[in-house]
Amino acid sequence: MALVRVLVGMHPVAYVLAAGGAAAFVSAIVAAAVVIGNVTDTIIVPVLDRGADPADILLPGVLAVVGVATWKAIGIVLRRAAAGWLQFKTQADVREQLVDRMLRLELGWHNKRGVGDLLAVTDTDAHQATFILAPLPYATGASLLLIGSIVTVAFIDPIMAAFAAFALVVVTAVDLNGAFRMFNAFEEVQRRRGLVAQVAHESFDGALTVKALGRAEYETDRMRRTSDHLRDQIVTVERRLNVYRVAVEGLLSAMTLLMVILGALRISAGAMTPGDMITIAYLFSLLFIPIRIVGFVIWDMAHSTAAWERIEAVLYADHLVDYGMLSHRSDESGAEVASHAVDFSHGDELILRNVQLTIPEGRTIAVVGETGSGKSTLVTLMARLWDPTNGSIHLDGRDLRDFARSALAGEVAFVPQEAFLFSDTVRANIGFGSNATEEEVVTAAKLAAAHDFIMELPHGYDTLVGERGATLSGGQRQRIALARALVRRPRLLILDDATSAVDPSVETRILTTLKRADLPSTIVVVAYRRSSIGLADEVLFIEDGTVVAHGSHDELMELPAYAALLLAYEHDRQGDAE
Repeated sequence: MALVRVLVGMHPVAYVLAAGGAAAFVSAIVAAAVVIGNVTDTIIVPVLDRGADPADILLPGVLAVVGVATWKAIGIVLRRAAAGWLQFKTQADVREQLVDRMLRLELGWHNKRGVGDLLAVTDTDAHQATFILAPLPYATGASLLLIGSIVTVAFIDPIMAAFAAFALVVVTAVDLNGAFRMFNAFEEVQRRRGLVAQVAHESFDGALTVKALGRAEYETDRMRRTSDHLRDQIVTVERRLNVYRVAVEGLLSAMTLLMVILGALRISAGAMTPGDMITIAYLFSLLFIPIRIVGFVIWDMAHSTAAWERIEAVLYADHLVDYGMLSHRSDESGAEVASHAVDFSHGDELILRNVQLTIPEGRTIAVVGETGSGKSTLVTLMARLWDPTNGSIHLDGRDLRDFARSALAGEVAFVPQEAFLFSDTVRANIGFGSNATEEEVVTAAKLAAAHDFIMELPHGYDTLVGERGATLSGGQRQRIALARALVRRPRLLILDDATSAVDPSVETRILTTLKRADLPSTIVVVAYRRSSIGLADEVLFIEDGTVVAHGSHDELMELPAYAALLLAYEHDRQGDAE
């Protein structure tokens, strides 16, 4: 019932309209049963027994039947229209809430969840959880029909009403027992659907690796095994469900037979008329549908609840990023960055320890260190993609955690090594999320040394780049991603080895251009090439998560560890070139 309260609470008016339509429909059914009984006693029986003229008594009966039919039609249209809108609108709302919540959660939470599984949550789980809303208004009306029918029968014959109530309790108990016993099986179905989506996503996303390693058959077999497990679970659920449905159908048939026998005995005893029996028989036959609907709702409730639990694991995840109220500044100057006793741990591993530094505004800083020393972690903290375990990082004296959601992006632009492009045009990717003009897009592309190759594309800036920029080379993707950051004219530009896939000469040209350009930016770049490092005003040298030196490139070359590292970089680059 908690699930029903949550879902119905999103759009209560639509539910009331749908339930009202269902109530109108079932009230028409009850009225139809009463009308048919009255027509039997006042028209059919008199005509058959006494030869009465039907013309004198037929019109009231026809008007009653037509009125009931019209009322029933209105109820059907209202119920179906409102219930359909309720289901699909709520489904869309749940998906929107899921995406919004996921984007509010820490990156660490995302790293622990498979993308395919999260896709399944927003797709199949959202669909299954809200599926209950389709039959729910009808079930509400069906419940009213059940109550109304039993009350109507009670006025005709209390004993028959007691029998009908007993039959309803027995059938509902069987459905409740089955749904309760099958809940874990429904949970397993949803979990395995998530696994199928995860395997499919990995296979498609890693298509290059799969083909390069000749593992296409292995991936196909992995999908087959995962799909077979899902199939087997669904078959198990359907088999058990059918056992219960057969039991319910058998009970309904047995109850119908007992009702006929009991009715015949009551007529023989003079407790009912044939018209009363027809009314009761008609109501009882109509009750088969609502009884089935109530049963379906009970089972759907169990399945939807299993899906909703997976949704709740996202909606109520406690790894939210907290935001403040600060808005971004539009200053045309670089930002000052300062860290105060920053520690950062990933699990039990301490990656950064007691990092204290100050980067003056407008400076270009190179961050240098061995692989795993904490370079990328430090710049990620500067963009507030992670939060320090201890300490704080400030932008112009303002704690990054005090910025409102998305406000920090107005001052800080982060470009990672793995450039992500959307399946859209070059222009849309560069201007993504901004109101950049055509001139600003082109200017940013020129600064990123991307304009020339863009103009050589089939449709220039209107060329579709494919999913993740699949039609472009790695270096081209990186330059478009850099242009996307530059078009925002950030006060702090962070490049996490963001030009690693371009030629050294192009990288040098890009960094030189950025230093000379009229940008209001402080630039922090994770660098490996000596030519790039030499362009920086200052260098941060990191070892084992600690800033061990801070100064110019020439000054740091006096340190044996720094000089040895740069020499190792050059040897690696030469080896790669060979």
